[in-house]
Amino acid sequence: MAVTIKDVAREAGVSTATVSRVINNDARITVETRLRVLEAIAKLNYTVNSIARSLKSNRTHTVGFLTPEIANDFFMTVAQGVEDELRAAGYNMIICNTNESVEQETERLNLLIQKNIDGVIIVPAGGSGKHFRLLAELKLPTVLVDRLTPDFVSDAVLSDNSNGVYLAVHHLIKRGFTHFGFIGGRMDLTPAKERYDGFCAALREFSLEPDERYIRFGDMHVDSGYRAMSELMELPDRPACIFIANYYMNVGATKYVVERKIDRDELFLASFDEMLLSSVLDIPSLTIEQPIVTIGREAAKLLLHRIPAARAPDSEELPFPTIKRLPTRLVFHEKQYLPTR
Repeated sequence: MAVTIKDVAREAGVSTATVSRVINNDARITVETRLRVLEAIAKLNYTVNSIARSLKSNRTHTVGFLTPEIANDFFMTVAQGVEDELRAAGYNMIICNTNESVEQETERLNLLIQKNIDGVIIVPAGGSGKHFRLLAELKLPTVLVDRLTPDFVSDAVLSDNSNGVYLAVHHLIKRGFTHFGFIGGRMDLTPAKERYDGFCAALREFSLEPDERYIRFGDMHVDSGYRAMSELMELPDRPACIFIANYYMNVGATKYVVERKIDRDELFLASFDEMLLSSVLDIPSLTIEQPIVTIGREAAKLLLHRIPAARAPDSEELPFPTIKRLPTRLVFHEKQYLPTR
């Protein structure tokens, strides 16, 4: 017997009118209700095709871009790369800020879905990614950038974080450094975890173990970098080389070093992301440069491959999911420098 809209309503615990509104992308339906109805639709194998047909017949040539922090230079540079690629393909982009909030991220997604976007590129705010299941139910092309989520499988583009840090620390150990400190970000986010993993892997290759006394974690912002550096510099046996896991924490850490006029022969800094003033500061340092614009471009290319209207008839189907990890580059800002301890 064919499944009816009443069956879907009964399964989801809502009215048939609510099911109809979900199918027609009515803005009055909450994300939670929409997800419950779509799960019932998928379970009973009803009207998902109708939703897909609706989306297909109402192409807007518009893509959503969700960023957790709109004032962050990294995310806006990624957005530049995304928009460059989309514009060349005849697409527009709507940027939404989520303020590192899963709740706001869910709200923004609901808004974008109401606008019948053709796809979405997301820098996840965190969490498990369960709230992204709605995108899978709608079969909406989705690409994650910079961060992965454990409970949502999708195409993604990010830097090769672990290998980038591994190569940097490997180089520094070869130069003679053995006493390292580490300032990291939120370990629930992909970049922070992978960079710490790369740091540890390089140390262990040379039979060195990460020492918790010289490791600090923060929230990826300037103040936490400053605070972490001050704590490490106040230790009686402070590190000769400190690795800093992201741009803003590096700004804070460097600010502390400059303010306290720490002798350049006493400390070497290594960090992920190129700081604009690195080349003019008299602090020996090594930075790992990410291909930020390219990350955005590659994310847009992946998305365009997933949008049927944008895919050329003879294009080769990509495997799913496609995870692209882009190589980084080491940049040196130093005169000849060897550790004194």
